Amino acid sequence: MKLLKRITLAGAMLASITLSAQNRAQGGIDAAMLQQIQQSAATINHPAVRNAMAANAIDDLAQNYRNLKVTDKHFSIETPTQSIHNQRQSGRCWMYSSFNVFRANFARQHHDSLRVEFSHDYLFFYDQLEKANLMLQGVIDCADKPIDDLRVQFFFKSPINDGGTFCGAADLAEKYGLVPVEAQPETFSAERTSKMRQLLASKLREYGLELRAMVADKKSAKAIKDRKTQMLGTIYGMLALTLGEPVKQFTYAFRDKNGKPVTPAKTYTPLEFYRETMGGPINGTFIMAMNDPRRPYYKTYEVELDRHTYDGHNWRYVNLPMEDIAQMAIASLSDSTKLYSSYDVGKQLNRTVGYLALDNYDYGTLFSTTFPMNKADRIATFDSGSTHAMTLCAVDLDANGKPTKWKVENSWGADSGQKGYIIMTNEWFNEYSFRLVVDNKYVPEKIMKAYQTKPVMVMPEDPLFGTDD
Repeated sequence: MKLLKRITLAGAMLASITLSAQNRAQGGIDAAMLQQIQQSAATINHPAVRNAMAANAIDDLAQNYRNLKVTDKHFSIETPTQSIHNQRQSGRCWMYSSFNVFRANFARQHHDSLRVEFSHDYLFFYDQLEKANLMLQGVIDCADKPIDDLRVQFFFKSPINDGGTFCGAADLAEKYGLVPVEAQPETFSAERTSKMRQLLASKLREYGLELRAMVADKKSAKAIKDRKTQMLGTIYGMLALTLGEPVKQFTYAFRDKNGKPVTPAKTYTPLEFYRETMGGPINGTFIMAMNDPRRPYYKTYEVELDRHTYDGHNWRYVNLPMEDIAQMAIASLSDSTKLYSSYDVGKQLNRTVGYLALDNYDYGTLFSTTFPMNKADRIATFDSGSTHAMTLCAVDLDANGKPTKWKVENSWGADSGQKGYIIMTNEWFNEYSFRLVVDNKYVPEKIMKAYQTKPVMVMPEDPLFGTDD
């Protein structure tokens, strides 16, 4: 009887394997299907097209020559100009956009008689140290889960990055303060972060495995914390060598827009300088709005683990139609207040001209196909999402008060685009903008009430919740 059962089981397994092989054969590309594929593609195999595609960049062939020059540069509402910065080969656009807002608010509060430039290098040091701690503590918190658990993999897959959001800038500035760029200028690794980030990530993965082993061996909480502190000491040393150790005290005199000192030199700590320039806490003074057509509008969401510091604020946003987002942006810009904003800037960008329009490139005609997905479909399939933060600084309104185009301060240097700025059509703005940080004073009561409701928790693996780079 046992022999019969084994034979029957073996036969069932063989049948299963055979069926699986048959299914794979049915789902594969066989010779007949390949012939059909080749025939259907024959309509685009024109020799001139093939030759052109072989010798030229796709964008050069697909670009709309009518958009090669932006002729209409007038904006009915525009905030005061300020210097353009360059994030270079780093993913710190979120910090550059945040600092653009910080320094613009400072200048506005002083009627443009005082200017300040903040050090990105200084706060980036603590951003990386805090993210290292967030990863290590996260590994400890879920050390009882298997290594292939989704949450465990979240920490090991991307132990550290240089992307982020405005919420992170607010948390870091409130905790560590701010310093002027003169007190801590950029280093080579601050402007070219890839190698530093790669080495830090490797070290953190090694440390993460060690901490998991300590938890499995039932080491005390104190022993684990002490070891984590030692690990962070090594991370601190690596950061100090690449970014420079953070300044703890400095002397500074504020300057006017022409660079002339207009206040006596004074000695500050970073936190004292933060309070001098910001005037008070940043958290609690703003809301973050998002346009995600996959989800109900006027609902508030919070992204689990989407923060820069372990003890900081998760990224929280209210989901709104684009019409509401545009109206808040217009209200803010009308009061000379710039806004942190983020976009899928890689879509239809003419980088040389500094222009974003839905018809910059006609890929459909070039490839004899169409690209019909709407915004919700693009988000759901990872085809589109927030990739780059810029500072919204101007809008042009038609006779009915409706926006026709927008302008942003970018962080790719003054030689890029429109002397460091990018102009976007309102149609592009609606399709590819995602996040907007708005001062509470420009938020309508209905939206503020929605923002203050208990948020729905969402997972960081969602297509829309990557960092701004």
